[in-house]
Amino acid sequence: MIFRRFTRLRWTLPSRHALLTSAALLCASTADAQMTLQGPGDSSLTLGLWLRASYVNAEEARPAGGSAHDSGFTMDSVRLLSSAKFTRSFGATLTFERPPAKDMQLLDAILQFELAEGLNLWAGRLVPPTDRSNMAGNQFANVWGYPFVSLYPNAFTGRDDGVLLWGNLYADRLLYSVGVFEGKNRGGGLSNASNEPLFAARFAWSFLDPEPGYYGTSTYYGDKEVFTLGTALMSQKDGVGVAGARGDYRAWNLDALYETRLRSGGVLTVEAAWYDYDTDDVADVAPGDPLCSRVSNCGGALQADAALLTVGYLMPHAFGPGRIQPYVRFQRLDPDAGARAEQWDVGANYVISGHKARLTAVYSSAKSEGAPSLDRLVLGLQLLY
Repeated sequence: MIFRRFTRLRWTLPSRHALLTSAALLCASTADAQMTLQGPGDSSLTLGLWLRASYVNAEEARPAGGSAHDSGFTMDSVRLLSSAKFTRSFGATLTFERPPAKDMQLLDAILQFELAEGLNLWAGRLVPPTDRSNMAGNQFANVWGYPFVSLYPNAFTGRDDGVLLWGNLYADRLLYSVGVFEGKNRGGGLSNASNEPLFAARFAWSFLDPEPGYYGTSTYYGDKEVFTLGTALMSQKDGVGVAGARGDYRAWNLDALYETRLRSGGVLTVEAAWYDYDTDDVADVAPGDPLCSRVSNCGGALQADAALLTVGYLMPHAFGPGRIQPYVRFQRLDPDAGARAEQWDVGANYVISGHKARLTAVYSSAKSEGAPSLDRLVLGLQLLY
């Protein structure tokens, strides 16, 4: 169970050939798989390289009339992954990512223990249990851009430092995960100078095919019949505000994924989520405030409700080496104080090899009350090895 995400893309090599072939395999097609080097006994080392690049053409309406244009190519993400298994029940994951216009940064650093069947202990920097969108990440989502309504606090790209217990029970139909993390607003002058921890939990039940593992995905491209309901909860005392005006942070959401193969051979995918964010009626510090300059997980929390709905259809017949998956996504964020924000995304994926190799074209229109609208056209390429 420790390495379920990596087994999606795994290629196991005979150990006596590993050193001779590893360099060649690292240059092989990203549409194949990650590479696993077998060691003595139950030990192994899995390596991976994930790339995402895009061309963006954006147009922002100006209040006085006219519009502002911006366009260009971006290397959205370069991610280096390694997962080591030392014994049957003990392993570790180390992942680095280079975000746009930044240096390579540590993303995951996890010690992983399988204590018993259905009981895993992880410790380090990792993804806390939250909604399906965060558990899947950009690489395993239907839509290119991460949903802005998924607002759970994090230190870096959805991660935080902490300890997690998780497992799959009842023939992998139940996923449970409960963790304790460092959380928000630690530091002088902020609300959490006393270093109160953040508690997070997620529970999901699969009514059709099970979804084993800790992480998630937004589509299986028809490889599974899926109907899964999940819920996530997060709470932190003194998680919002500054020293003189602090409040408790609480958030929860419900999410669902339904995917079925139709008689035509196409695949229908529906993903939905509802969010409730509570800041104890306290305005959080702005992330750009000087008090946040030395804190990695600081500010930005809103008291709001939010919703997400995505519908996709993978066409039954191939066009060249891949299949086309049109989709539409709607998001709405309704804060208690401030302007309501909405965004429509309409696009299509050209799926060559599942999540491992796909092209994307998506048009997005974002609107917020009292602010200029923003329209974007994104052409994206994703390769996972």
